[in-house]
Amino acid sequence: MDVHVEGVVPLRFADGAPVRAASAIGRFGDGWLVAQDDGTHAAWLREGVERPAQPVRLLPPVEGHDDFFEADGTKVLKPDLESAVHVSDGEDGPWLLLLGSGSSPARTRAVLARAAGARAAVVAVELAPLYDRVARVLRVERDLLNLEGACVVDDVLRWFHRGAPAAGVPTASVDVGLGSLLDALVDRRPVAAVDVRGRRAYGLGEVRGVGLAVTDAVALGAGRVLVSAAAEDTADPRDDGPVVGSALAVIDADGSVLDEVALPHLDGCVPKVEGMALERCDGQEARVLATLDADDPTTPSLAVTLRVRW
Repeated sequence: MDVHVEGVVPLRFADGAPVRAASAIGRFGDGWLVAQDDGTHAAWLREGVERPAQPVRLLPPVEGHDDFFEADGTKVLKPDLESAVHVSDGEDGPWLLLLGSGSSPARTRAVLARAAGARAAVVAVELAPLYDRVARVLRVERDLLNLEGACVVDDVLRWFHRGAPAAGVPTASVDVGLGSLLDALVDRRPVAAVDVRGRRAYGLGEVRGVGLAVTDAVALGAGRVLVSAAAEDTADPRDDGPVVGSALAVIDADGSVLDEVALPHLDGCVPKVEGMALERCDGQEARVLATLDADDPTTPSLAVTLRVRW
């Protein structure tokens, strides 16, 4: 397996402000929608990543705040949207589903967004009972849950928990029935009816003694999934720590790791891929648009185009 970096673009809004904490990305209208996990607004990259982003409100302010920082104590309030995945295609275009990480009571909302010309239609739904059930199926203590990536495989949403392999909490996934989830989101049917099953744990190896854990995923077809992974030196799956290595891996339909490759350094630093979207996939080659978070609110996140072969 090999990976080649084709392009790197810093992301900014039209007023010059940085797109911060780019945690998820999905195709949206005539471009891409990037979630900022420490804000209530997403960044709409219309007509390509090189153009300035347009802000899109996904959620109302939380206790009067639209941006959340560790320095001022508001980090605990952030919605922490970590996953973006297309869930349906209707006459009005596809919905993009964005999901909170579930790592605190403030982070259990889902957002459905749809592009309508130059505007975005948005619906937010609270899913706390679903996160409780996902934690039980994963066999993870509720306060250690941290769901960082998702993709659609056949008729299920495969949802990935980062975990903390070094602390004995494996990176893993569950399958959520897509039809019943959409019923809960669109028709507001009971969340209790959403099917959760199919726990899988993954062994992705380690870098300098730190286990690799999944940060996002895209479906490749035939049940296979491409995942990004980071070796983050922290014993708590909710907390940030130094990233000592990162990788991409292809996972087969049975959950086994088919192939894996380390990601090259960018500007001398280990890249931590937070979000991925598939631009195209042809046989055993894919072009992926990834987002990297600098973990610095003054520094723009990066959009990185990757060519991957396996």
